[in-house]
Amino acid sequence: MAEMLKLDNIHKTFNPGTINEKIALNGVNLTLNEGDFVTVIGGNGAGKSTTLNAIAGVWPIDSGKIYIGGDDVTKLSEHKRAKYLGRVFQDPMTGTTATMQIDENLALAARRGQRRSLGWGISKKEKTQFHDLLKTLDLGLEDRMTSKVGLLSGGQRQAVTLLMASLKKPKVLLLDEHTAALDPKTAAKVLALTDKIIEENHLTAMMVTHNMRDAIAHGNRLIMMNNGRVILNISGEEKKRLTVEDLLVKFEEVSGEEFDSDKALLG
Repeated sequence: MAEMLKLDNIHKTFNPGTINEKIALNGVNLTLNEGDFVTVIGGNGAGKSTTLNAIAGVWPIDSGKIYIGGDDVTKLSEHKRAKYLGRVFQDPMTGTTATMQIDENLALAARRGQRRSLGWGISKKEKTQFHDLLKTLDLGLEDRMTSKVGLLSGGQRQAVTLLMASLKKPKVLLLDEHTAALDPKTAAKVLALTDKIIEENHLTAMMVTHNMRDAIAHGNRLIMMNNGRVILNISGEEKKRLTVEDLLVKFEEVSGEEFDSDKALLG
């Protein structure tokens, strides 16, 4: 099976040599094969979102190598890595342009990586494609394609962002606590939609979450991070049988400390 993502001994320290020095990533090693859906759990400051930012090229890493789809992207800028990645953020406002229509946002996503021309209009073929895509969400948005995205609810926006992020079938889909800002019922609907999009498009994905139950219920692999390292990597039958209690015991065994995030336990 093809390797879609490889992190080879990634290190990142913020504000080195100052009073605010923070070792964020301390030798992260991780490989995702094609079709892997990995959930990432850990307490605050464990390195979860920092790992996603390292993959996306938000800032340069200090040492190590990052490969996406077999290509060494370590030295590539965030802009140049965009063609490999789809990303959905925690804030529903981040992934879309509020002042543009739903169909215009989808058109931007569909043309990512292509040269822009003056003739920007949305073709009839694209309108049909976007209508059919939106219909799969089962939110009635296919009848509101010309509505401004800013008028949508948080859940509807995240659903549209998921479509946009997966439209070009990226090598890796990065989901950074993308349901954390939603109420539980909406979050469950967006997670079910996430599962559907990943499965139907056979995408490789990484989902950072604070919620242990969600981390166990979704994906085929679960990794736990602590102090900038991957300390647990669970997959297959072991993951299917996993409970929150098992995960807490494993965390304490490996790290020698108690898991301290109430949010993760109560979710």
